[in-house]
Amino acid sequence: MSAFRWLTAGESHGKGLTAIVEGVPAGLEISEDLIAADLSRRQGGYGRGKRQQIEQDRAAIMSGVRHGLTIGSPIALSMVNRDHQNANWQIRMATEPVDEEVERVTLLRPGHADLVGTQKYGFDDVRPILERSSARETAARVAVGAIARALLAELGVEVHSHTLSIGSVVARVPERIDWDAVDASAVRVADASVEQEMIEEIDRTREDLDTLGGVFEVRASGVPMGLGSHVHWDRKLDGQLAQAVMSINAVKAVEIGDGFEGARTPGSEVMDVILPSAAWERRPWERESNRAGGLEGGITNGEDVVVRGYLKPISTVPRRMPTADLLTGEETESFYERSDVAVVPAGGVVGEAMVAIVLADAVLEKFGGDHVTELHRNVEAFQATVGPRERLTGESD
Repeated sequence: MSAFRWLTAGESHGKGLTAIVEGVPAGLEISEDLIAADLSRRQGGYGRGKRQQIEQDRAAIMSGVRHGLTIGSPIALSMVNRDHQNANWQIRMATEPVDEEVERVTLLRPGHADLVGTQKYGFDDVRPILERSSARETAARVAVGAIARALLAELGVEVHSHTLSIGSVVARVPERIDWDAVDASAVRVADASVEQEMIEEIDRTREDLDTLGGVFEVRASGVPMGLGSHVHWDRKLDGQLAQAVMSINAVKAVEIGDGFEGARTPGSEVMDVILPSAAWERRPWERESNRAGGLEGGITNGEDVVVRGYLKPISTVPRRMPTADLLTGEETESFYERSDVAVVPAGGVVGEAMVAIVLADAVLEKFGGDHVTELHRNVEAFQATVGPRERLTGESD
């Protein structure tokens, strides 16, 4: 059982989204404003669609927090879908039976869950599938991720993201990233020299009635050594991170550290050399590089955890695309309501949430504690054991 358990519910044009989070220790500072800050970042980014102009996401804390502090019980979050206030959506997505005839969606969109979902669940209408499979659900994930981020911050762990590429435009990553500048960027890129190129690429694609993909990178710094495990496949933390990021809509590949580049490089050049104690500056067991992305054998090694998500172009293409009809199987054209042109900047924020959730779960699994003060004691006790064996024990083999 996960130590940090969570669940989301809700449809894209339903009444709203709900999330429940369990396992958060008591005494953690949480507020609706803290969660709203991340929700706002998810809604931003050049290339987003009109839906973001309708919604102004804010999660109401319904339980689990008293006077600004968690109390150890499940935290329930509720978010209203403003678009549901439209009379058409109140009928289309009503939870009770309606007298009106509701038009079915039968034009299948390639690249979505439309076809496989209707076949799996036996629907003659795509609407029930597309409503839940919509990326709107990631708003609830970001709200949950804000809680995970607050827990990690207690231990000095920071989680950030930035855009590596949009379409054909690729950023050069500076040695030190100014995260405030990234959040101020319209495309959340650390390389200011390509920001305008990315914007122009998005504009051209919008005019062509098309969409763009790209790559985002998530970095978690201050992560303690020892999270995860090598002993079972499902306890390897790199595997858990890969699954979490791959679960984000439109992500089709995940890379940890220099994964793809490392596959083309000799082993002698991929290794992260372990420095001798005389060269340690920040903590024990520092490395000369971080090509492994902070994980070895499924366990964190103290370096930054680095995860990249590769987003395919959004499948909801504005131009009509050839497809088949769900009911007849006959050739037709896909339908289109609205969509984003590029979601890489927002995808990075969702990626932050998923990485934070996985790391928070790993922290609680490793260190436990019913109150944040107990969690701190457990972490400090473990950190005191990290170092050369002889130095710690005062004995030599």
